[in-house]
Amino acid sequence: MKISIITTVYNNKQHIEKAILSVLSQTYHDIEYIVIDGGSSDGTVDVIKKYSNKIDKFISEPDKGIYDGLNKGIKLASGDVIGFLHSDDEYYDSKVIEKIAAKFNDDSIDGVYGDLIYVNQKEEIVRYWKSGEFTPGKLKKGWMPPHPTLFLRKEIYDKYGLFRLDYKIAADYDFMLRVLKHDPKLVYIPEILYKMRLGGASNKSIKNILQKTKEDYKAITENKIGGVFTLINKNFSKLKQFKK
Repeated sequence: MKISIITTVYNNKQHIEKAILSVLSQTYHDIEYIVIDGGSSDGTVDVIKKYSNKIDKFISEPDKGIYDGLNKGIKLASGDVIGFLHSDDEYYDSKVIEKIAAKFNDDSIDGVYGDLIYVNQKEEIVRYWKSGEFTPGKLKKGWMPPHPTLFLRKEIYDKYGLFRLDYKIAADYDFMLRVLKHDPKLVYIPEILYKMRLGGASNKSIKNILQKTKEDYKAITENKIGGVFTLINKNFSKLKQFKK
């Protein structure tokens, strides 16, 4: 079973190499690695080209943002399963994809997900997102799995579509609601699968936080999942994830 992993990047020379090596170090070998660069000008492309013989598909051209890049990657993907690794981030260890692939040996499984940690510049854990088992009723309570840990069969994208580009920050949340409200068969791995660095687009500024809140509410209402309570609970549920 082939697993396609997509990394999108724009002007991130500092971290892209660690992301690439995180994929290349995986013990599972049937991986199609796709890197989509948004037209970087800071030397990012030079770093990527160092690994050109190990990256299966590479595009470098201007795009409309991260979700446009992810959509390009999905369209290029030929794997049975699709996952994402953002350019700031890393898989928790070299066996993550092996663990994911093992769950997909059951043909009835639509998706697999796990836990995620956030680290600061010193690599210290500052937030631990422990997902828990999925049930459709949790969606109205603001629950969602950490999107970077979510691997889905390619036919899920064929059935439910790609990321909507009218969402600038919360297209992943909209997409997950669009899929999860139909109660797909998911498997939860109760382990840390993904290491994310602080400083993502959604929390870079007050403006971005407000934009994300607005988009989250739009996703909740358009997908008929809930309302204001769902949004409030979604945000407050994050507080217990932070290390004291």
